[in-house]
Amino acid sequence: MFKIPQTRPVSVVGPLGEALTLASLPPAGVNRWVIRRKAEVVAAIDGGLLTIDEACERYAISIEELVAWRRLVERAGMQGLRVTRLQHYRDLHERQMRY
Repeated sequence: MFKIPQTRPVSVVGPLGEALTLASLPPAGVNRWVIRRKAEVVAAIDGGLLTIDEACERYAISIEELVAWRRLVERAGMQGLRVTRLQHYRDLHERQMRY
């Protein structure tokens, strides 16, 4: 049986439409997570540039946190990642699911 080799893309499209490469991702050890950086990590994982395990190790964050970021981007876009509006977007999503 033939196996198709798993190759990674050299770049993926970022949240603002720019090309993301491993070199252009946020550096390891980031202390301040702004919306753009979170969205770039989610885009890199979705595009196959990073695996979830690699992202967790590189940025010292939990799988649960990455899953939450992805869910927020799916529900509310990049603005859903804004910490100060987190409760608002959760309430909005819950209301939409009820009706």
